[in-house]
Amino acid sequence: MRSAAPLPLSAILLICLSVLCFSGVDTIVKVLSQQYPVALLVWARWTVQMLVLLAWWGPRMGKELLRTSLPGRQILRCLVLLCSTVCFFTALKYLPLAEATAINYSSPVIVLLMAAFFLHERLTRVRIAFVLAGVAGMLLIVRPGTALFQGGALLALAAAGFYSTFQVLTRKLVYEDVRVNLFYPALVCSLVMTLTMPWLLDRNTVSIPWPHIVQIVIAGILGTLGHLFFLLAFQRAPISALTPYTYLQLVFATLIGWVAFGDFPDAWTLAGMAVIAGTGLLIALHERRRGQATARAEPPAVD
Repeated sequence: MRSAAPLPLSAILLICLSVLCFSGVDTIVKVLSQQYPVALLVWARWTVQMLVLLAWWGPRMGKELLRTSLPGRQILRCLVLLCSTVCFFTALKYLPLAEATAINYSSPVIVLLMAAFFLHERLTRVRIAFVLAGVAGMLLIVRPGTALFQGGALLALAAAGFYSTFQVLTRKLVYEDVRVNLFYPALVCSLVMTLTMPWLLDRNTVSIPWPHIVQIVIAGILGTLGHLFFLLAFQRAPISALTPYTYLQLVFATLIGWVAFGDFPDAWTLAGMAVIAGTGLLIALHERRRGQATARAEPPAVD
């Protein structure tokens, strides 16, 4: 049997830079959400990404950037992603950075359940064990009955649920142009938030000092770079091979939360984060082996 090709160092570096960018976005949002409406931050995050992608791909692709065979499904996944962003940014306002990030990383477990119900993928005993482990890890973090089990934790969980739905919908658009799949969320989220801003913002919000405007723009650019680095990394290596490195975001979130906000998770929370991360890694490894076994079992193509 031929051994697996070594994972390119450039792909590892890109995925690490990607999750670092996302941690940077979350940090800025957590700081600014104490002073500004979440709606404004969500609008800025997606509008900046839309403008960057439009300037980057627009001149070369033109109308092709909007060409999709399933416009309804594209718009649906964009709206679901918008709901996820709103829920997670609101959760960041109330939760420590590490805890909010860890709860959001329960999405692989939710994806397994949703894939079973909506994509009719088989829910094996191993997958059921992963689901139960993920739920246990999440309960270790939120611990019903404690101060952390509040609206913020439920919003973070809702964000994970919406993001899992987004991932399942994206699976059904796997044959679409990657650039189109990246541009549509930025465009739709930006347009929806622009239309709703007059009802979501009050008059006092207009007065924003320029340092905060710079931070808001930086958050949008970091989010764009994070998606770009993700795209470039997956062009160099399989998603299943890179997934373990995405969990570095839990490390980044913990360190940034400790240094910037003085929030360091307690022992129970650290245990829950370890369970969620371990479960996610095992899911990625298990699905990768299943894929390899299926590929070996298929008869070779005849020319």
